[in-house]
Amino acid sequence: MPIIRFRLNGADTAIDADPDQTLLDLLRGRLDLRGTHFGCGANECGACYVMIGNRAVASCDMPLWSIADKDVTTVEGLGSAGYPHPLQRAFVTEQAMQCGYCVPGILISAAALLKRNPSPTETEVREALDRNLCRCGSHNRMVRAVLRAASEIAAP
Repeated sequence: MPIIRFRLNGADTAIDADPDQTLLDLLRGRLDLRGTHFGCGANECGACYVMIGNRAVASCDMPLWSIADKDVTTVEGLGSAGYPHPLQRAFVTEQAMQCGYCVPGILISAAALLKRNPSPTETEVREALDRNLCRCGSHNRMVRAVLRAASEIAAP
């Protein structure tokens, strides 16, 4: 099998793997990064989103060959327990989680938005999170959390 080289959560990574294997399978199965969830398996729910560059993309149907030489960020790469990302802090403050299954993908979508646009409007936040399905009804709190994080990031 070929070696696939990419950057994962800031670290150079080289994996000997089937290039047609999905990124989600690699993350959860071989690398034990369980924050990225399997949802629909068809790129329709957002539970499996990771950030490639500054875009949130579905890892459930992304073959490994397509990530060669790219920067991949999972929810584990956003922050840590000791140093959470502003989005993670804001989601806790705004109580923007219920069951939590969709939250990793939503955090990735929000982080990608803030990378591209550090001062989004409410409408832009809603549009950025539109592809993420959540059944718990926390949408308004999630939007408030993203706007709170944007304000914190923008503050001097």
